[in-house]
Order: sequence, then structure tokens, then C-alpha cells
Amino acid sequence: MTPLKNDRLLRALLREPVDVTPVWMMRQAGRYLPEYRATREKAGDFMTLCRTPELACEVTIQPLERFDLDAAILFSDILTVPDAMGLGLYFEEGEGPRFRHPVRDQAAVEALPIPDPEEELRYVMDAVRTIRRELDGRVPLIGFSGSPWTLATYMVEGGSAKNFAIAKGMMFDRPELMHALLAKLAEAVTAYLNAQIAAGAQAVMIFDTWGGVLTPDDFKNFSLAYMERIVSGLTKESEGRRVPVILFTKGGGQWLEAMADSGADALGLDWTIDIGEARRRVGDRVALQGNLDPCVLYASPEAIRRSVAKVLESYGSGSGHVFNLGHGIHPTIDPDHAKAMIDAVHELSRPYHQ
Repeated sequence: MTPLKNDRLLRALLREPVDVTPVWMMRQAGRYLPEYRATREKAGDFMTLCRTPELACEVTIQPLERFDLDAAILFSDILTVPDAMGLGLYFEEGEGPRFRHPVRDQAAVEALPIPDPEEELRYVMDAVRTIRRELDGRVPLIGFSGSPWTLATYMVEGGSAKNFAIAKGMMFDRPELMHALLAKLAEAVTAYLNAQIAAGAQAVMIFDTWGGVLTPDDFKNFSLAYMERIVSGLTKESEGRRVPVILFTKGGGQWLEAMADSGADALGLDWTIDIGEARRRVGDRVALQGNLDPCVLYASPEAIRRSVAKVLESYGSGSGHVFNLGHGIHPTIDPDHAKAMIDAVHELSRPYHQ
């Protein structure tokens, strides 16, 4: 593989010195970019875009052509794993993802296969390989998966949900059944992420989108425990260097200390916690990623610059910070405002690394 020309992201995730704070955006390949919308139209539908490695590569690299980003993230979807388990993923206009075969009883859980990443999910691995080739060492490639708890909510509910009545009902009424589902998902996600690493991903991220809807005890038992299981089973080194792992629980600010003990290298933060406070709480155990409110990007470039400065000042001097939004960039944001944020991060962070 071609040596990395820009490895700021990997060094920051391992709390090694950098010249400026690295920056990337969750959902940086997405609908806010007109070139993404054009490629999506060419694909015909979202899953065809995901399942066509050349098109997934195209949209992964598009934001790097516009912005001075320090990482690419694989273009895919968190629901590829349950789809490969045979649940029949489809997208309903205006309603988001749906499954034709929800998992709601013991027979359904027992029938779930563990997908072979190079068979049922070969299109994802081919996308990783294609992207690495096209990046040619420009920046690192981040691979990712949904967390077991987050995947389970979609699988049990049959799609998106507001109060998670069916998934939480299973968790409270039949905890052993939910644990059996989560154990299968942890095994599948571990294999999936390790295959991404083998194919060329240089860092991996676990998106625990719905961990924040749980009580502290339930988060520990039904979400964090299975993310810890995944982290412990991941390939630690590839191509002669460590492969950092990022855990991101939306709404998880109250559990940072427990997450810092998970074995992950970095924690993603949403915008509801001050990053300086988070740094004081976790010490030097993990790097931190985040955490600008995505809605700041609706403001003027001057206001964006001020908000970037506040996040950088709150984190303070030294490495261990990867600048990001606190969640994915919104589809209606002006790309020029994303550029204003990215440029401000590089310019304003330099004094913090001298």
C-alpha cells in the first residue's frame, strides 16, 4: 500500500503530536453536495449507490476534492450487516430504512446467520479496496459499523422508531433474548470491521446512534458491554501501524469514564457536552473527536469561525483532538460553510500544537 502523505488523523487518535488539529465530518459524503446528488441520481437509488464499489468510491472522494479534509470515510450504511443477515432492507420514501422481516422472537434470533464479509458483504470490501487505491495515500480511510444495540433497535422495530417500544419491550421483558441478539451482532460486527481493516481501512468507528436512549444500567449491559466485546476482538495493527478505534454514542456524555475504559482509542462527542470538561474527565486515556453543533454551519462564516475557536480553546493545547461535528452534517447546509469550518480548524489550531 502507498505510504500516507497526511497521517494527522491517525496520530491524533493515538494522542501523538500533530502540526494542526485534524478535521473530518460525519456524513461528509452526502446530500449537501450537489456532486453527491448527481451521482445518487446516476445510481438510481441509495442501496445501488452503496452496492456499487466504483460509485461508493466516487462519493467517498468527492468531499476531498472540495475541502482540505484529513480523512475519508467509507461511503456505506450502518444497516448493511442486518441486511446481509437476510432481513430484507428497503427504503420507504419519507420514512427511512425498513426491514421486511423484523426479529421479534427466539426462532428469528436463532435463525440469524453471521454474514461472511467477503461473501454477503463483498461489495463493501470491494469499495474499501477501490477507495484505498484511488486515495493513493492522500489521507487515511475510516471504516465503520453500527453498534450492536443500534442495529438491534432497527432489526426489532423493523425500521426507525421514536420511543423504541418494541426493542425496549424485548429488552425489559425478555433480556436473555435481547442478549442473544446482541451477542450475534457483536460477532458479526467484529468480523465485518476486521474485514474492512484487512481490505484497507486505517481506522474504524462504531456508531452507537441510539445508546443514549438507555438508562445508565441498560447502557452498560446492553450497549457498552457489546462494544467492548467488539473492540477486544478487532485487529490492532495493519500495514505496520496501529488501527485506532473510535466509539461514538450519541447522547453518551454522562458515560464517558466507562467508555474510556472500553479499550477504544478515541471517543466521539456530540455537541451536548463541553469538550474541555470531557477532556478533564477522561484524562489521557483516550483521544476525543468532536464536537461542533452541526447547526452552527447554518450561520455566517464569521460565526462559524468563532464557534470553531471556542471548541479549540475548550479542548486546549496538545494532541488527542480530532475536530468533527457532534453528529452528521445536515443535507441543507451550504458546502461553502463546511469549507469555512474546515479551513478555520487548520488555521486556528496551529498555536495549540507548538
